[in-house]
Amino acid sequence: MVAGEASGDLLAALLLQGMQAHVPALWPALRSWGIGGPHMQAQGFDAQWPAERLAVHGYSWEVLKRVAGLLRIRRQLGDSLLAQRPDVFVGVDAPDFNLGLEQRLRAAGIPTVHFVCPSIWAWRPERVHAIRRAASHVLCLFPFEPALLRQHGIEATFVGHPLAQAIALQSPQQAEQATTAARQQLQLEPGAPVLALLPGSRSKEIDYLLPRFLAAAQRLLAEQPRLQLILPCVPAQLARVQAIVQGQGQLQGRLRVLSGQSHLALQACDVTLIASGTATLEAALFKKPMVISYAMHPVSAMLMRRKQLQPWVGLPNILLQQELVPELLQEAATPAALAQACAQWLHASRQRNADWQRLQQALTALHQSLQADTAALSAHVLKQLLHA
Repeated sequence: MVAGEASGDLLAALLLQGMQAHVPALWPALRSWGIGGPHMQAQGFDAQWPAERLAVHGYSWEVLKRVAGLLRIRRQLGDSLLAQRPDVFVGVDAPDFNLGLEQRLRAAGIPTVHFVCPSIWAWRPERVHAIRRAASHVLCLFPFEPALLRQHGIEATFVGHPLAQAIALQSPQQAEQATTAARQQLQLEPGAPVLALLPGSRSKEIDYLLPRFLAAAQRLLAEQPRLQLILPCVPAQLARVQAIVQGQGQLQGRLRVLSGQSHLALQACDVTLIASGTATLEAALFKKPMVISYAMHPVSAMLMRRKQLQPWVGLPNILLQQELVPELLQEAATPAALAQACAQWLHASRQRNADWQRLQQALTALHQSLQADTAALSAHVLKQLLHA
């Protein structure tokens, strides 16, 4: 298995956990190894390289500086896989790394599964040709993806989104109780509003977004002195995040930086200011109002806009095909604009007004559409491949 970044590590760990719990008879001596993170390692995964080695951000020289190292890792891993010939290879997301590796392995007769369909429906549609060459089968997280892939001759199965199972679908009363419990666990004041800042897990995301998020938080604090701020970050980025926060002296004592605990932070918050990516889906599954933001080098942003097929970048908006939550990107992501958008959701959350109610209904429907027994469906695909 190869998983890159925090989101891939979490998805792969949920898949491993489900396989071990639900279908042990199929793999009584399951061994998994390759590239992964702490969540996968907690399931017994042998990580020969850490997942964060695959995390890149943007285009042009930002990535070129790391290409040689990534290609070396992919070549070494491919050589090892060809020598050991595993029963199956599962590439989890990270398509720029995994599709090339999968193509090499598949050509040598090793079954390959790509878990998480690249977002060809959102941008870079030409990538479908690489998927067809690389993947024996694609495990899709979203219901509409298999039909799209089959149009291009690619075998695919909707297996549900593991996060839709890991994050329980709750009644409004259960959600309120869970939020209260999360705030108690984080030692937050019960009656004061909570804003969670999630600036992403990559170094460049943090560099571009965190200063803006912190400046927006300062503006909000000036208007809402009781506002509580929490900032979960992946352990690998903890020192970087703490250094940036310490540079914002006005937030000392007002902002709590958490090592991990992103789900706890999302459960506890009223609103989240969040980087575009898988975390926005996690926030949606917790039914939390959010302001989605993203920023990168201007050249990278220009190249991405040219390849973009959807009018939105946030997964909740794309999946629901409407701008349910605001997106403030690049030059629009000013501290003033971010603060204003967060303030509107904080007000809506406090009042439980029509906008808040509409959001809850839409996100509940989204949650239901993504639920499936991911472990059982994925195991069935793997079984079919191994006995083909």
